[in-house]
Amino acid sequence: MARPAADKVKRAAVIGTGTIGSAWTALFLARGMTVTAWDPAPDAAAKLDAQLAKIWPKMVALGLAKGRRPQRLAFVATPEEALADAQFVQENATENEALKIKLLARLDKAARPDAVIASSTSGLLPSRIARGMKNPERFLVAHPFNPPYLIPLVEILGGRKTDQRVLAWAMTFYAAIGKRPLLLRKEVPGFLANRLQDAIWVECVNLVARGVCSPEDIDVAIAEGPGLRWAAMGPFLTWHLTGGEGGMTATLKQFGMALGKWTTLKPPKLTPRVRRLLISGTKAEAAGRSVRELEAYRDACVGAFMATKARATRKAR
Repeated sequence: MARPAADKVKRAAVIGTGTIGSAWTALFLARGMTVTAWDPAPDAAAKLDAQLAKIWPKMVALGLAKGRRPQRLAFVATPEEALADAQFVQENATENEALKIKLLARLDKAARPDAVIASSTSGLLPSRIARGMKNPERFLVAHPFNPPYLIPLVEILGGRKTDQRVLAWAMTFYAAIGKRPLLLRKEVPGFLANRLQDAIWVECVNLVARGVCSPEDIDVAIAEGPGLRWAAMGPFLTWHLTGGEGGMTATLKQFGMALGKWTTLKPPKLTPRVRRLLISGTKAEAAGRSVRELEAYRDACVGAFMATKARATRKAR
């Protein structure tokens, strides 16, 4: 049985319909798919319907969906029923490794031979949770950021036995439904974005615990400061602009020795190899855009964010 083209998937199964699973369900429905869903909780069907009723108007208002919620959703009694005709499977069970191993083995046994199986786990390694699968080559992690129907990022990560063609398929699939897939090159607990969040969170708690500031001070410092710039281009291009026309090379020359000067985290050594990685990687991301062009883009984004935030704040009052 030939796997469907990644941008032509018509039938998806959602396993686990809590906060993440219900959001995936809404997004798949909005992209024209027929969805079969399963969750072991006795009231899961009613909760899923209530979640969709809450999510759908937001999606319509944001232009992510049109009109009334389509009725191409069936809530079934077993995962086997959910997977019967599914071309793609999104698993969203709780973060319990033993449970995931058992459930994924069951899904692997029930799924069509051509179906790709993805887990929404936020930190478990794919090679470990795929241990019970007979066909681990079709399995990958696809970790979204909540809410998945709104925030574009989805981290794609394969295990040791994942077929590289399946990873490529998944990258195309998620891009086709409006996500921003990011392929990780190595298995690492917590993946990428959660590790970044965790590092910042450690420093936030440390500062509050030491009496330096309040939780509100931290939130203001991020939301009204670097968070605005990061939303436009992330920390590396932001530091690239700090170096002016000299870019990242100048930034490292001026500030490199201060790396980790203020944080409680242990910084890496800025070896020649690390410097080359930072400079070449940032140059590639800039893609030929000058510092002036990048500054104009940043300022346009930040201005738009601030205007939108001001409108939302006025509306909330």
